[in-house]
Amino acid sequence: MREPALTETALLQTPLHALHLELGARMVPFAGYEMPVQFPAGILAEHRHTRAHASLFDVSHMGQARLHGPDAAAALESLVPADIIGLARGRQRYVFFTNEAGGILDDLMVANAGDHLFLVVNAARKEHDFALLRSRCTVEVPADRALLALQGPDAAGVMEKLAPDAAALAFMSITQVIIEGIECLLARSGYTGEDGFEISVPASSAEKLARLLLRQDAVKPAGLGARDSLRLEAGLCLYGHDIDESTTPVEAGLGWAIQKSRRRGGAREGGFPGAGVILDQLERGTARKRVGILPEGRAPIREGAALEDCEGRRVGRLTSGGFGATLDAPIAMGYVQAEFAAPGTILRAAVRGKPRTCRVSMLPFIPHRYYRGTRP
Repeated sequence: MREPALTETALLQTPLHALHLELGARMVPFAGYEMPVQFPAGILAEHRHTRAHASLFDVSHMGQARLHGPDAAAALESLVPADIIGLARGRQRYVFFTNEAGGILDDLMVANAGDHLFLVVNAARKEHDFALLRSRCTVEVPADRALLALQGPDAAGVMEKLAPDAAALAFMSITQVIIEGIECLLARSGYTGEDGFEISVPASSAEKLARLLLRQDAVKPAGLGARDSLRLEAGLCLYGHDIDESTTPVEAGLGWAIQKSRRRGGAREGGFPGAGVILDQLERGTARKRVGILPEGRAPIREGAALEDCEGRRVGRLTSGGFGATLDAPIAMGYVQAEFAAPGTILRAAVRGKPRTCRVSMLPFIPHRYYRGTRP
């Protein structure tokens, strides 16, 4: 018997759903889940608190997977242009799946957890990604995990109180810790441009850990709205907007994530979908580039707005836009023809049929503040 349509389209909930409601969150649909877009303080306050102190984000909607077997790294390398075989134990890497045209199917994090590879993929793409992985790898998708992100300059001090080893962890490193009896996989990474941690935790213990973190004076809850404005200031891509199947890593300015071993002349040159296109672009450049955009005035310019040169010829398009609370000004990202990509170039954005003057900016809009470890 067929279930009612309401059941078929019902939104999923993370293990922190009840806590979000208790804290007064405004919930919205996102990637098939009911997620907090903001808490009573509001998006701007949450954004600024993250930059000044520390905020706790629920990112349990994202997909988590483990790849097993001695050939897991080689198998994953057949799908991505990154060096996975050379990824050291306890280290994490930003990676993307590519198609035969060189487009990006999704971006993800891959960590070497010792006896397996640990992956975190985007919520809206996780079923696609897991199917792709299963075509080459032995994949375990745990259904009982949550993912929390503690972000901001006070995050390290908070974590050090709860897990003393956390403070020494460098950016893009992972370790196992126990916090109040809860086994956690801790990664020093995030999606805000700030120092911080992403914590994979058993779903049954997620609320206990979240409450423990929120009891710390420096920590407040934050939702998807602040997460988006923070990542935009940090110049970080959002899949389905700033990168997609029609965008190559080189066009997106992500060539830094393709290690030498996978490039021309490297030990394992190519061997991933779209290698010919991507490796050519690394050497010859691209016809368009991802850039930052600073609009004049106070009102943000949103995704989809056309970018024109001073003579009214279309030269690009915005892919993300919003208000940068740290800069106290509107900011945006998009793609422009390469000859218009130099910082300081004056363009116009077409907004409801009227031109808005904009200036091309370098990315990120604010410096990243990742902790890369103490220098000898």
